Amino acid sequence: MENLHEGHRKRMKERFIKSGLDDFAPHNILELLLFYSIPRGDTNPVAHRLIDTFGSLSGVFDATPEELAKVDGVGENSAILISMIPQIARKYLEDKADTANVVVGCSDIGAFLLPKFVGRTNEALMMVSIDNKNKIISCSVVAEGTVDSAKVSRRKIMEEAMKVKATRVILAHNHPCGVAVPSSEDVVMTKEIGRLFAQVGIELVDHIIVANDDYVSMAASGFAIK
Repeated sequence: MENLHEGHRKRMKERFIKSGLDDFAPHNILELLLFYSIPRGDTNPVAHRLIDTFGSLSGVFDATPEELAKVDGVGENSAILISMIPQIARKYLEDKADTANVVVGCSDIGAFLLPKFVGRTNEALMMVSIDNKNKIISCSVVAEGTVDSAKVSRRKIMEEAMKVKATRVILAHNHPCGVAVPSSEDVVMTKEIGRLFAQVGIELVDHIIVANDDYVSMAASGFAIK
């Protein structure tokens, strides 16, 4: 039986090397991934249980290590390996992005920001700091919270922008379980932060709301942001 599984593993690896993951079913992708945390045996039943438990491949990758470990056959190593995948994807996309690009319009900044929210299951507020030549100085997470809200320190945001000598800033945050539409709380927070920036000569240009692979520019949508 062990030789049978080893033969299957070899064929799966060769299939990936030859053709990539395009023709793999979701459970096959997990099955292949689990080869590297479950060194022996059949990982197919575990892969199916994961899909059944979380509903989809993305649901599996969005699960926490604690949730994953509750599935029969998923140990600590497997839980950590699976939960690393979206985090690695985000780092890969961030690494490929050119932070020196000129910020021209909301479509540019939206495309720049989308990868930074990949794999984030809780809310995160990011700030893009821009210099007087309209180039990105930095992009950093300035607040992280629960799925429902991000605890935002106005002081931290102001200090971060002033530290890098930003002349303009763009805020962005995600709605992990919602749609890319600003809430009333988002509007109030944005106006407040915009007024604070204005007091120190920094312009709040926009606030981008991200949900999955969609985003909305508050400025382009007619929301008052300052």
